[in-house]
Amino acid sequence: MPCPATSLVVETGSPEQTEAVGTSLGRLLEPGDVVTLSGELGGGKTCFVRGVVASLAPAGKELVASPTFAILNEYPGQPPVLHYDCYRLRGSDDAVELGIEEQLCGDTVCLIEWPERIAAVLPDDRLEVLFEYAGDTRRCITFLSHGCRGAKLLAQLAAIADSCKKPLSEEQRSAM
Repeated sequence: MPCPATSLVVETGSPEQTEAVGTSLGRLLEPGDVVTLSGELGGGKTCFVRGVVASLAPAGKELVASPTFAILNEYPGQPPVLHYDCYRLRGSDDAVELGIEEQLCGDTVCLIEWPERIAAVLPDDRLEVLFEYAGDTRRCITFLSHGCRGAKLLAQLAAIADSCKKPLSEEQRSAM
């Protein structure tokens, strides 16, 4: 029985809150999870990824940058985080040639920017995240589930949605 697609919208008021939402999601992610990230340049994707990496691969948090030219940034952690930027890919054939398709089913967490470029190789079960400007430093972040694991992640995130925008204190950050 297929799991219904569901959605959740979270509005953040600062880059720190956007990062905190990523941190909250990162705490829920498991090996094999795929999260796609879509939105305009400067839309908050890198802040969000920094939060996810802070949860799963804290040593790499300060190194987070958009992998536009490298295509992939890897952050060692438990599980490792693979952050792809598919902007420069011509399509799913490039993803297959680079081995991206194989890594989407592995023991890592995959974060994928410009997922529409490799749509044919994306797993059916994933979490889609859309970033939109909501004025000044505010962002509207929409989460859409695809498949049962995506739906479970979305339900878990919805349960903590009110608290997930709170930036971590220095004490909480150092404990990670």
